Amino acid sequence: MARIKLTAGRIRDFTCPTDKAQAFLWDTEAPGLALRATPGSEARAFVFQSKLNGKALRVTIGDVRAWNLDDARTEARRLQTLVDQGTDPRQQKAERIAAAEAKRAAAEAAKAEADRQARYTLRALCDAYLSALERAGKGKSAAGARSLFKCHIDQDTANKPARAVTAHEVAALVRRVREAGKERAAGVLRSYLSAAFNAAKRAPFDSALPADLIAFGIEHNPVDAIPAIAVQRGDRTLSAAELRAYIGHLLRIGHETGPELSDTALLLALHAGGQRMAQLLRAKVGDFDPDTATLRLWDGKGKRTQPREHLLPLAPHAAAMVAALVERAKARETERAKQEGRAPDMAGLWLFSTHGRVAMNPETVSNRAAEICAGIGGEPFNVRDIRRTVETMLAGLGISKDTRAQLLSHGISGVQAAHYDRHAYTDEKRAALVAWEARLEAIRQAERTPSNVVRLGQRAA
Repeated sequence: MARIKLTAGRIRDFTCPTDKAQAFLWDTEAPGLALRATPGSEARAFVFQSKLNGKALRVTIGDVRAWNLDDARTEARRLQTLVDQGTDPRQQKAERIAAAEAKRAAAEAAKAEADRQARYTLRALCDAYLSALERAGKGKSAAGARSLFKCHIDQDTANKPARAVTAHEVAALVRRVREAGKERAAGVLRSYLSAAFNAAKRAPFDSALPADLIAFGIEHNPVDAIPAIAVQRGDRTLSAAELRAYIGHLLRIGHETGPELSDTALLLALHAGGQRMAQLLRAKVGDFDPDTATLRLWDGKGKRTQPREHLLPLAPHAAAMVAALVERAKARETERAKQEGRAPDMAGLWLFSTHGRVAMNPETVSNRAAEICAGIGGEPFNVRDIRRTVETMLAGLGISKDTRAQLLSHGISGVQAAHYDRHAYTDEKRAALVAWEARLEAIRQAERTPSNVVRLGQRAA
């Protein structure tokens, strides 16, 4: 093959004949170096060609627009040296490319991990878990957990990658709350953190859990090593005299229209058998059937994926209160619609709403109960203590445990309750509520027991 000393001008002017796929111009200065041209005025590159172990090899150095002549000659000499040493430069190039690719992949993995650490923090995990609770209809639980996370997880721990949080760090969080004298808060904080980590751990395998938890990459739950903190059960119940004072505060006439709405909520919860306030405040106009005097609540407590329907066949006084609330809600909607120049929309009206737009906050009612408690004096009590008092007094009236469980919507579970016991307990609940209203009236009138009430399970004399 003919050789010629390559120059910048010769490189510029060299082209491939139209009847050939490629053409070469071999250099006399660097062994094995050639200029290769293919059809197209700009399609020119430096190549190196030699023999290794009797077999020809060719390596492309690079495009003439990227390589100058001197650098191409230097590279050709280097490649010839490798051949003389028995090394295949193509293999070396492949190894160099593989090493560069591995380095690039490692850099990308490091960047991805850095992004994960910056994005998938403990705070982000808590937020994702809270969103999952809210989507499942557990708004009250989500609100309680959010408050605990905000108050008791320090910034350093909150900003740490969730998958890197250790059991020691979680234990320190729980310990600080417990040592501050907030034992119940410490136990609940531990429970919610454990639930968040467990949800993210199961998310890759459980289609019922949101996919956004998968990205946290949680493989173990650091809370598992921390013992659960037993919740101290409350045992406060009100005496008949205390309950009489409580009812008196709720029935007082504070203004011309009667008791405040929060007082009405407390009074209805009491007459309806000690219902949970959060569930009662979510009741809407459409949940009341005036023909049967039945109020429908929705119990979303526990691990239910869907709230359980909880029907209350109300006794006369409670039914009258609900009927009045229904009329109040409809009247307010009618007035708003008139002012806004539209037709009234009675669907979805809240029974307990100050302005009609949102349901009353359970905290508002709890605060009102605390005010009443302070006004009465004596040993403090709260709405949970009222609920406990109701069940205790219902038991005293001879109401069976099963009926009380149905009436107060306790944790009704197990194979029998979930799959076989389809009895609605409507008659039993109505009889219990009628007896309970009579008992409340007797307490209000300072009587020991109402003369017209017979303990259930016993015969009248």
